Amino acid sequence: MSAKIARGGGGGSRPRARASAKSRGKNGRKAPPASHFPEAVKRASWFILLGMLAVLAIAIVAALKVPQLVGTGLGEAIGSAGFTMKHVEIKGADKVPQLQVYNIAFDQPTAAMPLIDVAATRERLLQFGWVRDARVSRRFPDTLVVDIVERRPAAIWQHQGRLALIDMEGVVLEQVKLDAMPDLPILLGEAANLHTGELARLTASTPSLKPMMAGASWVGGRRWDIRFQSGEILALPEGEADARKALMRFARMDQATPLLSRGFVRFDMRVPDKFIVRVSNKPGGSVPSLVPEVEPGAQAPAAAHGADDIDPATTI
Repeated sequence: MSAKIARGGGGGSRPRARASAKSRGKNGRKAPPASHFPEAVKRASWFILLGMLAVLAIAIVAALKVPQLVGTGLGEAIGSAGFTMKHVEIKGADKVPQLQVYNIAFDQPTAAMPLIDVAATRERLLQFGWVRDARVSRRFPDTLVVDIVERRPAAIWQHQGRLALIDMEGVVLEQVKLDAMPDLPILLGEAANLHTGELARLTASTPSLKPMMAGASWVGGRRWDIRFQSGEILALPEGEADARKALMRFARMDQATPLLSRGFVRFDMRVPDKFIVRVSNKPGGSVPSLVPEVEPGAQAPAAAHGADDIDPATTI
């Protein structure tokens, strides 16, 4: 019997030793009981948990796009908890009136952040001519962020007696007053605005001529007439590739022997490998020389490239 008591006593003492070891920290000191942690830490933990749950609920409502039934009630409840739209932050709006952006942003069926229809807001912003793209996002707890990408003006389109500012895609940005015209090329012709990108590619291929161009006319819905600031008109053939070749050829000829501001009226390059020139029909007018004058005794320079094709007496 004494042996059993000895084994029982020995067995009872070991658990107490293990409990004593667990109650001590790494440095051998006794760890404080859980009840000694500050109440503020507990409250902060609850706030963090509630905040995470609220954000999760907002994300679910926004992802599922539930603007009715239970979703609406949940969204309104989240809004009542403090997640309501109070501010609108606008980025990238220079030409677009910010007041109109504010009016669209705040024009919502509800101020609860989860129920703000960012897709519909974006679609309404895209109705402005100046707006090329718009990104609308929520920044919790109370801010709607509107990031606008504006279009860049590329030309002035004269159509039906009106002047309109257009971008590279031909989108009309705003009307232009005659006494406040920006320094941009003027395009004429039906649907000329829709071919602005094509014209830009043509002029980019001849950087020496680009500063001298005043505008262009889209003729017959198929080709361009280039107008220069000195008054001449260059008729280009149909098709972007053929028009580019003709314009580059004209640029080479002009560099070899200046063609502009020489009294010519029109250059026609619609016929392949032909360069037809029209001169003024005013009385007393003379045909300009395409070969520069040289001093007596000096050797005359070679004719310009393509000069053999020039028929100064031809009128078209």
